[in-house]
Amino acid sequence: MKAVVMAGGEGTRLRPMTANQPKPLLPVVNKPIMEHVLRLLRRHGIEDTVVTVQFLATLIRNYFGDGEELGMNLSYVAEEVPLGTAGSVKNAEDHLRGEPFIVISGDALTDIDLSDMVRFHRENGAMVTIGLKRVPNPLEFGIIIVDDQGRIQRFLEKPTWGQVFSDTVNTGIYIMEPEVLDHVAAGEVVDWSGDVFPKLLKDGAPLYGYIAEGYWEDVGTHESYLRSQADVLSGKVDVDIEGFEVSPGVWVAEGAEVDPEAVLKGPLYIGDYAKVEAGAELREFTVLGSNVVVRSEAFLHRAVVHDNVYIGSSANMRGCVIGKNTDVMSGARVEEGAVVGEECVIESEAYLSNDIKVYPFKTIEAGAVVNANVIWESRGQRSLFGPRGVSGLINVEITPELAVRLASAYATTLKKGSVVITSRDVSRAARTLKRAVISALTAAAIDVRDLEVVPLPVARFHTSQSGVAGGISLRTTPGDPQSVDIIFLDERGADLSPAAQRKLERVFSRAEYRRAFPGEIAELSFPSRGVETYSHELLRRIDTGGVAEAELKVVVDCAGGSASLILPSLLGRIGVDVLTVNNRLDEGSPTDTLAKQMRDLQRLGDLVKSSGADFGVRFDPVAERLSLVDENGELVDNDRALLVVLDLVAAERGGGRVALPVTTTRVAEQVASYHGAEVQWTPTSTDELTKAAKADDIIFAADGRGGYLLPEFSRTTDGIGAFVRLLGLVARTRMSLSQIDRRIPQAHLLRRSVPTPWAVKGSVMRAVVEAAGEREVDTTDGVRVLEPGGGWALILPDTAEAVTHLWAEGPDSDTAQRLLDEWAAVVERAEG
Repeated sequence: MKAVVMAGGEGTRLRPMTANQPKPLLPVVNKPIMEHVLRLLRRHGIEDTVVTVQFLATLIRNYFGDGEELGMNLSYVAEEVPLGTAGSVKNAEDHLRGEPFIVISGDALTDIDLSDMVRFHRENGAMVTIGLKRVPNPLEFGIIIVDDQGRIQRFLEKPTWGQVFSDTVNTGIYIMEPEVLDHVAAGEVVDWSGDVFPKLLKDGAPLYGYIAEGYWEDVGTHESYLRSQADVLSGKVDVDIEGFEVSPGVWVAEGAEVDPEAVLKGPLYIGDYAKVEAGAELREFTVLGSNVVVRSEAFLHRAVVHDNVYIGSSANMRGCVIGKNTDVMSGARVEEGAVVGEECVIESEAYLSNDIKVYPFKTIEAGAVVNANVIWESRGQRSLFGPRGVSGLINVEITPELAVRLASAYATTLKKGSVVITSRDVSRAARTLKRAVISALTAAAIDVRDLEVVPLPVARFHTSQSGVAGGISLRTTPGDPQSVDIIFLDERGADLSPAAQRKLERVFSRAEYRRAFPGEIAELSFPSRGVETYSHELLRRIDTGGVAEAELKVVVDCAGGSASLILPSLLGRIGVDVLTVNNRLDEGSPTDTLAKQMRDLQRLGDLVKSSGADFGVRFDPVAERLSLVDENGELVDNDRALLVVLDLVAAERGGGRVALPVTTTRVAEQVASYHGAEVQWTPTSTDELTKAAKADDIIFAADGRGGYLLPEFSRTTDGIGAFVRLLGLVARTRMSLSQIDRRIPQAHLLRRSVPTPWAVKGSVMRAVVEAAGEREVDTTDGVRVLEPGGGWALILPDTAEAVTHLWAEGPDSDTAQRLLDEWAAVVERAEG
């Protein structure tokens, strides 16, 4: 049997370690990752191997040559352009004819029993056998479901937490029959998991999954790189360690000099011809490359040091990586997560703080305190985007410098000369940061139309107009006056899709920003009639017929936010008697706290009841969402408000489809079907709801949190538009909100959140699927288990926090409570 080793990846997430060398050559305990892979193949009797190369291919060829030193026969196939995982193997087809072959990644550390996997493949008569592994966090891998015999049932590539239904992931190790290559188009970009395997599965081909018991680590991040070193030293993975174990866990390679007065606390590894002076202290999981010099009183703990590095006296290094040919001078300090590229100089007493990246050939001056990456990258983190865009503490996490880099990255994803809309809420922080954003955009040849302070729906509306490429809006984080959100919009005025977010993150992480030439500096303009244009289009597209005749009276709370800029003139044009409160721009209170919201709603209810108004509404400070109070002054909570508005819209339209997140009560189906409409269930993310609302037959969409989408006007959440639509609906139906509410069945929907460490989220979701047994399961978002006797439970991991959310609904409160308790117990048991 032959093997194909995939060694073409750039390893962009591992920069700056991979800035000047390919990822397969990164050393793990002083041997390239790919050498560990080749030795594994050789151990299982596989000598003839094809290596597919692309990025810095010459370095890989020069290092391994023809494979003679490893007792193997290596040949190389180069890709002129990336062809994908399957296209790359197809490119090597001439070397693979006539017999099964193994495909394995050259940049994943593993000791999986390949011989047993081959046995499994042959015994099952498989066309393809995929190596599988259970992992704690499956987000970065393809999830695969197999039956009891190991036959593959389903694929899901790089899911969100809401899509996780197993922790069994694709390792990228495959055993294949040669006819598989007949299903791969030559010279095209083709992936196994995204293109070939799903088609073979659909055609009924025998695809099997082999769940491996051995070690496997996709060395794709700095954290996993450090972890792989520790795992080798701890004996968790069966690979060769060259050198002498001078004491338990302390490995010293040939020619190394270690002073007897040096302190060594293993497991650790000292490379060949390294020198460790008296008084130096090497702690657990430290790895020194060849020819490294460690001077007296230096301290290293979980530090990985590549070849030919000099470490001065009293230097202090923890949990970091130092690239080859770098000098770390006396008294320098390098903290957790920091990575220094090759051929750098860290001068004496310099300080590199946590997670800093220093790219190759840089000098950090003596005594410098480095809190930002040096060239190309910004601060790395789990994910730049959260559920509200890019969020963080004002002037701590979100600074003007960060705003400039974010806007520069966004501008780089757009064409020169594109137009971007900017806007903000009433806060001073948003005003300051927006100025930084505008400077970065115009410096990158992006024309800016600044709306200044406007409701967020107005900004979304103008961004969706022809000729506009996108938008950036800044606001105080809802419920947190110390934080700010930077919201990036696409050409539809919707939040950026996950794919667009990843594109922006890639540019941001590399800091490869585009700059305009002097003659290309773009223009800043201030549209003069932005609010008036929005109001005109809103009244033109939304039916307000019957409002004047109904002589409605409403109370409106603007919450001291930007709704106060538009509502008085808008309501005057509609012809409704209105009492407005908090009708001002309140810089001192730019966001809602829960206490402020409840206090204002209580006051709103009192005003509605005492004035005899038909109903009351309260907007959030950016007018994207609204809360309802009925004619009796009673708050209509968000769940009931959704059903009330749905009932009104569906009754008037008499058909069509409505888009609602899967967390919505199934009473919505009863309401919709009563009026001839149909519900389309969507994932909970705003992007998914917005995408669903694009369909022509969608008449209404809502997120269940006070956000409403009105397809006749906008495909994004719009509190002002929803209010105007509600005025027309109430006027024409001649019924009060409480009357409508009373005719809708009561829902019995309960919620709970269970703390869940990130490391066990995957296993929790697998436990949920297993606990479902024969019950029907819906994986639109998370795992929704349908009970045979009625009712359902939804288990959904949070995308941003270490929490799992649960919903349960039943025909009565007792059933809902029983379901919630049952599935909460499943989640808690799985956490272990």
